[in-house]
Amino acid sequence: MPELNLKQAGSRLWFIPVMCVLAGVVISLSTIAVDRAGEFEVLPRWLTGGPDAAVGVLTTIAASMVSLAALVLTITMVVVQLAMGQFSPRIVQTFLKDKPSQLAIGLFVATFAHAMLALREVSTDGDGQVPGVAIATAYVLVLVSIAMLVIYVNHIGRSLRVSSLIELVGDDVRRLIDQEYPPQESATEPDTDLILVEESAVITAIDIDRLVALAEDAGCVIHLTAGVGTFLPAGSVLARVSGDSTALDRDELRSALRADLERTQREDVAYGFRMLVDVAERSLSDSPFLDPTTAVQSIDRLHDGMRQLAVRDLGDGTYRDRHGVIRLTVPTMSWDGYVHLAFDEIRLAGWASPQVSRRLVAALIDLIDVAPDDRRPALREQLDLLREAVQGSSRAEADRRFALEADMQGIGSGTASGGISN
Repeated sequence: MPELNLKQAGSRLWFIPVMCVLAGVVISLSTIAVDRAGEFEVLPRWLTGGPDAAVGVLTTIAASMVSLAALVLTITMVVVQLAMGQFSPRIVQTFLKDKPSQLAIGLFVATFAHAMLALREVSTDGDGQVPGVAIATAYVLVLVSIAMLVIYVNHIGRSLRVSSLIELVGDDVRRLIDQEYPPQESATEPDTDLILVEESAVITAIDIDRLVALAEDAGCVIHLTAGVGTFLPAGSVLARVSGDSTALDRDELRSALRADLERTQREDVAYGFRMLVDVAERSLSDSPFLDPTTAVQSIDRLHDGMRQLAVRDLGDGTYRDRHGVIRLTVPTMSWDGYVHLAFDEIRLAGWASPQVSRRLVAALIDLIDVAPDDRRPALREQLDLLREAVQGSSRAEADRRFALEADMQGIGSGTASGGISN
């Protein structure tokens, strides 16, 4: 049998709760000793209550802590089962090492142990005796337990995100790489014109005004290598600097970029489109007729978003200071990029569903009508690809014509005149 050392025990679900129980016992015995030394008159009765009140309070605390500990264990097991089914059976070990879950269980059982030991010190004979310090400590532990419960619920909700699970595994991989293959000192001098990423993350927001001000003060131009929504691994190039980079505050530059585990909709327009496409693709998985109505609803919102973008200036990613000098360049999403993002995957996944193809035709025709001339080729390309996919199928000719009629409802109010000619 493999030997279990202290480091391995620390990664087990039971270790921290057991240590917390021992801590709870020590705290209880210490407070009881203080009460006995003060002959149970350390704190006034109006604060702790009489013997009957003390018994009621400690009994309630003990019972509630057992229930909370059972609740946390149940939630943890349910989360493990969900993670196994949704992501991978091999993710279980990562969850069992989750420290907030262990601390929540440990705090609840420690409070239970303290309340049970303190309960033995309450005497109802004569005037009775109440361990005031022990009861006051129980009050404090209850308040901390309530705070821990809220923190745990928030933590477990965030832990169910795909990005959090991937990050947990990724952190372990990075730690093992550093442990097994230590980094070596580079013989070459670092390029002073390059600013590297210190920790891997996804860029979720960029403070443009701050970066422009930094570049203006330093007399240089900052060229970011990635825009909002881009993942950058640790050690990769975050920015290139043109001009004199010695006066540029690199820490200030890094702090002007907000990073997180995953993309957000704080400034990332494309991420909203990405989520709608994901919903549509998921509804069309396994079978073209699984849930095309959900896909059509996603296309409705994609159509609306693309219609707003079609007539707006998307910018070129260059930003100037107050004197008109270019100080910052940021990679940005082009119109063609938005078109591919919004329609490529849904078209490939849903062209076989007449409801999806008819709604796509209606959306693309409407966008062609409102888009400027230079933005229409990408939309026409999507129409042509959809037509080729439908026409190349083995359906009857009437079914192919029906699938290519423009219909804002998917299958509802379409007419043959609004479709694509053969």
